[in-house]
Amino acid sequence: MTAVADRPLGPELARTQTIEPGTDVLVVGVATTDDGPALVPEDLFGDVLDADLRARLLDQVTAVGGTGKAEQLIRVPAPAGLDNVTSVLAVGLGSAEDLDAEQIRRSAGVAARSLTGVTRAVTTLSGLDIGAAVEGFYLGAYSFTPFRSAKSAPKPEAAALARMELLVPEPDFGGDALLHAQLTAEAVATARDFVNTPPSHLYPAEFARRTELLAEGAGLEVEVLDEQALEAGGYGGVVGVGKGSSRPPRLVRLTYRGGDKKVALVGKGITFDTGGISIKPAANMENMTSDMAGAAAVVATTLLAARLGLPITVIATVPMAENMPSDTAQRPGDVLTQYGGTTIEVTNTDAEGRLILADAMVRAGEDDPQYLIDVATLTGAQMVALGTRTPGVMGTDDFRDRVARISRAVGEHGWPMPLPKELRADLDSKVADMVNATSHRWGGMLVAATYLKEFVPEGVQWAHIDIAGPSYNTGGPFGYIGKGGTGVPVRTLIAVLEDIAAE
Repeated sequence: MTAVADRPLGPELARTQTIEPGTDVLVVGVATTDDGPALVPEDLFGDVLDADLRARLLDQVTAVGGTGKAEQLIRVPAPAGLDNVTSVLAVGLGSAEDLDAEQIRRSAGVAARSLTGVTRAVTTLSGLDIGAAVEGFYLGAYSFTPFRSAKSAPKPEAAALARMELLVPEPDFGGDALLHAQLTAEAVATARDFVNTPPSHLYPAEFARRTELLAEGAGLEVEVLDEQALEAGGYGGVVGVGKGSSRPPRLVRLTYRGGDKKVALVGKGITFDTGGISIKPAANMENMTSDMAGAAAVVATTLLAARLGLPITVIATVPMAENMPSDTAQRPGDVLTQYGGTTIEVTNTDAEGRLILADAMVRAGEDDPQYLIDVATLTGAQMVALGTRTPGVMGTDDFRDRVARISRAVGEHGWPMPLPKELRADLDSKVADMVNATSHRWGGMLVAATYLKEFVPEGVQWAHIDIAGPSYNTGGPFGYIGKGGTGVPVRTLIAVLEDIAAE
């Protein structure tokens, strides 16, 4: 059993110009207009849905309450003349005037989640934005079932959508966009699989092993440092955090060489976080299986950069550890030395993510990148400040704003946050160079980023993305996001890499 299981991570995707016999469901979009609900796109598929058929279909949908409200689902029998389809699913797109890629993505995701038990569906949403439709259907249909026994495995009627065919007006329509979207969605699903794999089966050595297998399959250069190499190399943060666990830490380095521009990615890989000696409350601690979501996103993005053949070099440095309380665990009051020589008084063992990230960031700086992006489920304060769906983006001003802007453009909602200079004094230590946590709770997300700022190489454009809430959905499904790992911010990261490559 692997984090990226030997199973489809989403439905099979294909383009088509016809609706073939045996199609279970036709998925169409309905938008609100000044004149009432309307099927969209209006006339792109006239050979398949002529004006009369469209009018009768819309009458059926509106007769049972269809309004076009965003993400509303209405399923009706296929009207006469639509002979190869059993039923039609109309999904709301909201205002036709305000319709954008993210709404198409969300509506496609809602539709996909409702198509359980469907072997084959076809959609017209591809005529609006084939890339957004592909991502929405693929990610909306994602499910994680490797740990279900036969007694609780989904029955055929509850199985995820198996195949989605995308109607196109001509054979070569949207080929590049479909491929890009499918590869991107697969990368997001790969990150989700890593996050959803329980810590009993995804501990540092196993996480490193699975990452190495995927990386070698993609032709990447791989280096894995075990606990002895980390100790000998002076990685005091990673070693210190991992000391309390019987399952020792790792540091994985992945390199994709595609061009002269060089981007360093760093992801927090805490495979489970109890808080260590500064132990967390028991309530909801099971969600700390997601504390390696930053690492999962960075690994998946580096693999995706290689699959897309981006003309830049991407080097991922991924520290992996399990933060446990034991007689060997680091204690509040201990002093450790980060990679590179900075000494740290550990005042809170639950502020462990910044310790392993600092080691990795200094190591990443030795590769002389122009850009450095670190991703982490770093602070509960992120959720206090921005909620569970909005990543906080901090760093050097211009690059921070650029990353946040791109994140919003792809639907991952990143928001720029400041790093007030006065926060640095709160990290002064009486016995070492710094403490790893302040004695108060004010501005916790910003304080954590201020700590990391100390380890950013001079002259490097840096962005820190705190995904504590957005990386793991503990509530009900929405859009193309189900319960559990979300894969945020893979789409942000790959879009930033593409933007750097194109600049």
